[in-house]
Amino acid sequence: MPVNKVAVVDKKMCTGCGLCEDTCLEEAISVEDIAEVDSGKCTGCGNCVEDCPNEAISLE
Repeated sequence: MPVNKVAVVDKKMCTGCGLCEDTCLEEAISVEDIAEVDSGKCTGCGNCVEDCPNEAISLE
């Protein structure tokens, strides 16, 4: 059975800009100081990875 990848935030690289939260269609990302991903909601689509200007998000 294949394992689905989910977004993971590098907390050292995240600036909390909120672009990932805005682009997430599943509302799986919330940002206060830094981005937090709800892995139960994340579908691994990669929109946040593409939109992050700091390359702080990856799919793992």
